[in-house]
Amino acid sequence: MIDRRAVRAEVLLVLGVSLGSSAIYAILNIVNRLTYVKPLSEQTATLNPTIVLDRPWLDLLYQLAGIGLGVVPALLAVHLLRRAHDPLDIGLDAARPLSDLGRGAALAALIGLPGLGLVWAAQQLGISAQIVPAALGTHWWSVPVLILAAVENGVLEEIVMVGYLLTRLRDLGWGAWPAIVVSAAIRGSYHLYQGFGGFIGNFVMGLVFGYFFRRTGRVMPLVVAHSILDIVAFVGYALLKDHLGFLQ
Repeated sequence: MIDRRAVRAEVLLVLGVSLGSSAIYAILNIVNRLTYVKPLSEQTATLNPTIVLDRPWLDLLYQLAGIGLGVVPALLAVHLLRRAHDPLDIGLDAARPLSDLGRGAALAALIGLPGLGLVWAAQQLGISAQIVPAALGTHWWSVPVLILAAVENGVLEEIVMVGYLLTRLRDLGWGAWPAIVVSAAIRGSYHLYQGFGGFIGNFVMGLVFGYFFRRTGRVMPLVVAHSILDIVAFVGYALLKDHLGFLQ
């Protein structure tokens, strides 16, 4: 029998050390942006900034440390799920590589193509900051680090917000759609630092991904899809930023 009180505490703690805390800081960030002297549309949100400007080798170490530590909450979530569900079955395996890759690519296209239009519309409406997906400079390691950062985002967000959270909310007796909506709302909230366009786009993404997981029981295609989306955004911007004036 499930100890609901313990499960609720576990969920809050996992979110508190991961994306839930990111959501709180993002909410504070949007309040700061909205009360700043410049309009939101004239502000900048940098997703992968340089940390150490004058020592690239140290900046590389900071970037790698951030990526490595960033996946720890996902590992914690998997560890806790394995203790509660033996065997754990959220589709986090390599049993269907071609299927997962194909579904992930299809989901990335489904989310990514309309997402570009949303970014443009949000900036035209003045409800989004100017998004800079990458600002690591032109070092030999910039593109590999951006790829690793994209994969880290996919692993962290899809395991915690979908595989873990939807499974634990189901354990607590939540219905499918209330759980999906809450997960999507949290996902949107920790993107508020980008403006309201970031919230809307990621909320919709969360609904689609949550529905997919409840239908298929596999989180791996979501990790693939999210990684593809971020790789295209991060690396594409780094390589083509001089030709992407419509995003400036």
